[in-house]
Amino acid sequence: MFFPYQPMPLARRTLSFSHPDWLFEIKHDGFRALAYVQARQCRLVSRKGYVYKRFQELTEQIEASLNAQSAVLDGEIVCLDKNGKSQFKSLMYRRGESYFYAFDILQLDGRDLRSLPLHARKQKLKRLIPRQPSALLYVDHIEQHGERLFHLACREDLEGIVAKLRNGAYDRQHGTSWIKIKNPGYTQIVGRQELFEPTFSFLKVL
Repeated sequence: MFFPYQPMPLARRTLSFSHPDWLFEIKHDGFRALAYVQARQCRLVSRKGYVYKRFQELTEQIEASLNAQSAVLDGEIVCLDKNGKSQFKSLMYRRGESYFYAFDILQLDGRDLRSLPLHARKQKLKRLIPRQPSALLYVDHIEQHGERLFHLACREDLEGIVAKLRNGAYDRQHGTSWIKIKNPGYTQIVGRQELFEPTFSFLKVL
């Protein structure tokens, strides 16, 4: 099957910032994926174009709950603890229920939305997310106050935040308007490299 879209890349920045032209989101720690929903069938596709094979229950829940005939969502596959925090090892080793945190929408019922401003795309996306409880979740944001959100992410031991131009299009050809700012003290990063050693094939767990 042909998957025509590629995820928006993220630039990196060390220091957080605040600005009225930007939106700020919590960065959830999981597997980046585009969710292709067509005729009530969902496929979760990685940044490299691979279809995730072992999230059948999650794809079925997205199929059943998304209020649209067809759509392409950008988001993160995660496992969450009882406090709603991402747990990467639980995701890697399938130790918990998986969720899809959607933060953008590229296409809806045949209409390409990538040229719309980000805030308009997120409004459309939010209307598609079902009432909770659901495995399909919406990544909310705050406007302007990125430093405040980053301080919260660090205090709560989250991976970090993502800054996005409020009026930015989903346009890879002209670079990126998305910036990730990672929490330097994030405890789940310790030992992460060991999970991706050649002796442990990452593709086997997909």
